[in-house]
Amino acid sequence: MTNAYDVVMDPNQNPLAELPKAQKFQLMSYLSLMWTTIFCVGFGFWAFYGQLVVLHILVALGAVYTGFTFRNSKRQSHRDKFKRDEDGTARYDDLWGAP
Repeated sequence: MTNAYDVVMDPNQNPLAELPKAQKFQLMSYLSLMWTTIFCVGFGFWAFYGQLVVLHILVALGAVYTGFTFRNSKRQSHRDKFKRDEDGTARYDDLWGAP
C-alpha cells in the first residue's frame, strides 16, 4: 500500500519527477484541487441523493392526493349540488345558515 501511495504522492517517484520543483508543485496542486473537487461533488451527490428522492416522492404523493381530492369532490358535488324535494324541485343547501 505504501508503494502505491508513493508512486502517486511522492514527487520524487511519480512521473513528474523529471520536472523542476516549481512545476511539480504547481501540477500536484492542480491535481489535488481536481481530486478534492471530484470527491466533494461525488460525496455531495451521494449524501443529498436520498433527500432529493424523498422530496420527489413527497411532491408526487401530494399531486396524487390532490388529484384524488379534486376527483372525489367533483363526484360529490354532482351528487349533492341539487338535492331534490319530493315535488321534484331542486333544493340548495344554504352554507351561511340563513333560513
